[in-house]
Amino acid sequence: MLVLGVDPGSRVTGYGLIEKKNNLLTCIHSGHISCSSKNPFYERIHKIFQDINEIMVHYRPDEMAIENIFNAKNVQSSLKLGHARGAILVAAVQCGVGIFEYTPLEIKKSVVGYGRASKEQVRSMVKIILKLKTNPGFDTSDALATAICHLNWTRFEAAPEGMSIRR
Repeated sequence: MLVLGVDPGSRVTGYGLIEKKNNLLTCIHSGHISCSSKNPFYERIHKIFQDINEIMVHYRPDEMAIENIFNAKNVQSSLKLGHARGAILVAAVQCGVGIFEYTPLEIKKSVVGYGRASKEQVRSMVKIILKLKTNPGFDTSDALATAICHLNWTRFEAAPEGMSIRR
């Protein structure tokens, strides 16, 4: 199974593709989409949509895991994050990729074992789990953590008939 994990942002959107074979997780590709704050907001959202769409067309992930919106103190930031998420979700629907959403707490708990873990702790565990040689950027490691979280949940999807486990 190949999963695209995405950490949405209107300036930087992290992404990471993780393949799971025989319970072994391998990072296939990862990075981030940077958008200059000098560009109009609508152009940044369009770039996020285009780049995520290109990644999905090229790698053909089976599913996408994305961080769910949380309550932010800044309303303007929340709205911009919502637009970025929307662009990513539309790209996934257009490419026929299944969408799964996880809260930051679920992601951190799945990867680190503690829901209030720092970005540094998440990045360290992602590096260990995926046996990466270098530290990815925080947006990229958050995206990889989101994919890892989803792959951890998929272990429980083979529940007995009539029993719903997740999403």
